Amino acid sequence: MKHQFIGGSLGDHNKIAWISSIALLYGSIFSGSAKARDAELPRIDIVGREESAAHKIPGTVDVISEKQLEILQAPSLQDALRTVPGVNVRGDEGGLGSIPNIGLRGLNPSRSSKVLLLEDGAPIQPSLFISNASYYSPPIDRISRIEVLKGASGLQYGPSNIGGVINYLSKTPASGIKLTGKVGNFGYRLAELEAGGKSDSNGAIGGINLIQSESNGYQNNGFKMYDVLVKGGLQIDQNQWLSLKYTHYDNNINTSYVGLRPNQYAANSGINPAPNDRFITQRNAVDINHSLEINSDTRLNTLLYWSKLDRDYWRQSILDRNQDATVFKPCNTGADCQAGRNREFQMLGLDSRLIHGYKAFGISNEMELGVRLHTESQSNQVVASQTLAHSGRLTMHEENKANSIALYAQNRFLITPDFAIIPGVRVESYNQNRSNVITNKSGSAKNIETVPQIGATWQLVPQAQIYSSIYKGFAPAQLATAIDDKGVDQQLAPERSTNIEMGVRGRSGGFSYDSAIFSMDFSNQIVNQSLASGISKANGGQSLHQGAELSLGYQISGGWSINTNATYIPVARFVGTNSLGKDGKRIPYTPELTSNLGVNYQKNGFNTLLSLNYVSKQYADSANTITQNTIGTIGEVPAFATVNWSVNYDINKEWKVFGVVNNLFDKRYIASRSPDGIFPGAPLNFQAGMSYQFN
Repeated sequence: MKHQFIGGSLGDHNKIAWISSIALLYGSIFSGSAKARDAELPRIDIVGREESAAHKIPGTVDVISEKQLEILQAPSLQDALRTVPGVNVRGDEGGLGSIPNIGLRGLNPSRSSKVLLLEDGAPIQPSLFISNASYYSPPIDRISRIEVLKGASGLQYGPSNIGGVINYLSKTPASGIKLTGKVGNFGYRLAELEAGGKSDSNGAIGGINLIQSESNGYQNNGFKMYDVLVKGGLQIDQNQWLSLKYTHYDNNINTSYVGLRPNQYAANSGINPAPNDRFITQRNAVDINHSLEINSDTRLNTLLYWSKLDRDYWRQSILDRNQDATVFKPCNTGADCQAGRNREFQMLGLDSRLIHGYKAFGISNEMELGVRLHTESQSNQVVASQTLAHSGRLTMHEENKANSIALYAQNRFLITPDFAIIPGVRVESYNQNRSNVITNKSGSAKNIETVPQIGATWQLVPQAQIYSSIYKGFAPAQLATAIDDKGVDQQLAPERSTNIEMGVRGRSGGFSYDSAIFSMDFSNQIVNQSLASGISKANGGQSLHQGAELSLGYQISGGWSINTNATYIPVARFVGTNSLGKDGKRIPYTPELTSNLGVNYQKNGFNTLLSLNYVSKQYADSANTITQNTIGTIGEVPAFATVNWSVNYDINKEWKVFGVVNNLFDKRYIASRSPDGIFPGAPLNFQAGMSYQFN
């Protein structure tokens, strides 16, 4: 809630000069390293670093490598994730994907609340049990790899992972100094500085990554973002490694819940429909990783994580909505005209995992035991103002807390060299406390959830592996749903589902494939109410999601390759009539078909990719209303397809140039009608840049 220095007392130019000086100093400290090298600092990967890691997992695995990210030149992590089967990304609210809306396998993508988001294995949602709506996404420019895990193995990593788990892996420091610059239309600019190296005296590895990015926005919803990553580590003994990572993030986005009204959209208006609204975030985080190799068969990985996120959301109060515009309450009239929904989250946790390979029952086994201790807090305030200044009268103030202990056990029984069975179980005990500082009303809720799973992998032939799993999905009711504003425990069971998946994957020569069918049967789906909404009554019901995913890749001779994937979800419907929706109606924002096609050419340092993304029609409400209403919040979201084109060229070992054109044919389409109005998809936009590596 404290953002005074975002565009405040410390000027932008002074701030850039200050952090640049630190980076240059950091690089000079490690100047004893002559050559860049690949370093493996300890961290928690959800897939694994070895090439065969995915074949041990009884679920669908997708990895976007550093090379693929370089080829894509995606403006944000959400844009990169659009290329992954099973992923549906709802339209950008502003800030180039800074406010992520990611859904998996037909689950509603709103604020990414149905998927667990991690960075280097640590949770990056503001909280897990109080309010897991996402307000932050790391800049794609400092990410080296994206892991997407769907299936039973996701239960290792925490709650709210019914759809799956996404893990962003930050770049490992490389020796030397690297400068990167980008420019684009809509006033887009980015400057990045990377510096680091390896000390010859003690083997320490360290690096710093600084990013400043800004844009006017294609709806005049501009942003200004700063990001700092400091990362390093060392081998403290022959069998022990320690790493430390610190991140700092500032973003000030001129965006809102309010979208365009129908006539504004029809006029192809580029106006900001809520020009006085601001979404301001600041996040600081520290991760400490320790890896101990007890012997050749046993290792212990431990992660200590802490984060603090401030989110101030200043929104001008709405007087009226009509087909032409949103009418806001005037300010400076002696009445409240603006409210700041301002929240501060803190999270602290310890996640430790023991992996042990052993022989028993005449077969090989690999056991994993885990424990996670987690605590989090939230200060939630509403500030009313009679002016457009970001200050005013406190009208609501809550201090909320949650704690959890989770135990996890899994064993991989290698029945034969080609067939493995993987049972596992997770037990999560958590309590939530809600306290209203103004009314002195408070209350708590406690729950224990046992989440079993069983999976299997079978290598039929070297070119084909079958995998399957069945597991219980689990997501806790968030605080505003679990406990009402008077402190009364609503006695809600967590959201539960029975999930089944079966697939086959493999590779033969230049051809690769992965195909899976899946089912998610919810017995108690929950609508988590907003802490700012004043609504605490929870609604639950049944729903069923069934579908299939297919991805294919082929390396053609002469440097050409082609990749394609599709996700078909014919069933994503409510079961039985309840407060969520009517029996048989399709769940909002669940397209029946999403698909991607990419054609890539690489030769002598030159690389170009032409890609197509298609999303079928969606419904904006649970009644599946087709006709648009007067204010644009309800109605069909028509199907759309966009084409992107990217180019990369390595001039030499030091110089690289690159560029991308997104929405090449300038397709005008509706990306979302939520939260309040029409959010158009990004029009034709381009970015071009270059980088230089000083070794």
